[in-house]
Amino acid sequence: MTLAEISDPAPCHTALLIIDMINDLEFADGSAMFADAQRAGEKIAVLCESARGLGVPVVYVNDNYGQWHSERSLIVEHCSREGALGRPIVNLLKPDQDDFFVIKPQFSGFYSTNLPALLPRLGAQRLILTGVAADVCVLFTAADAHMREYEIWVPSDCVASSDPQRTRWALEIMRSSMQAETNATDQLGLAQWLVQDRPS
Repeated sequence: MTLAEISDPAPCHTALLIIDMINDLEFADGSAMFADAQRAGEKIAVLCESARGLGVPVVYVNDNYGQWHSERSLIVEHCSREGALGRPIVNLLKPDQDDFFVIKPQFSGFYSTNLPALLPRLGAQRLILTGVAADVCVLFTAADAHMREYEIWVPSDCVASSDPQRTRWALEIMRSSMQAETNATDQLGLAQWLVQDRPS
C-alpha cells in the first residue's frame, strides 16, 4: 500500500510496528537472541493477525543490513535465505501486501525514515511496538515516539534481546520514563487496547 492509497484513519488511532523482525540474526549476539526472538515472533504473528482483521495498519520498521539499494522484497529474501539463523522467524512474519515497510539506517525507526510522515497519514496517535532488540532499536524507537507524544504499548511477550535481563531493564525504562504500557498480550488484548483511554 502506498501513502496515496490511505483513505481511512487507523482504527482507534492505532498502528502496530514490527521492529527488525525481518532479520537473519547473523551477528555476534544472534544465537543468544534466537530462542527469545522466536518466542516473541510467535506472539507477534498472533497480534499481526488480529491487527489485520481489525483493520489496524501493520508497519514493519527494519534495518537495511548495509544494503542501501534494497527494498522490501530483497531484504525479506536476504533474511530468509537458506542457512540464515533467523529464517524460521522471517518465514513466520513475512509482511502481507497491504502492510507498510519502512527501512531505517539507524537504531530508531524515526531517524531518517518516512515513519514521521507515514504515521500522521494513517491517523495514528497510539503505537504498539514489538520486535528486537528490546534494549536497542525498540527502546530508541519508543523514546522518539514518546518525545512525539504517541501513546505506547510495548507488549512484554513481543520483544526480545540477547539477554533477558536487558529486556526487563528496557521494559522498565519504557514503562517508567516513557509511560509505556508493557502488559503482555495475554494480559491486555488488542481489542482491549483499542478501546481503553482513546484520544478524542
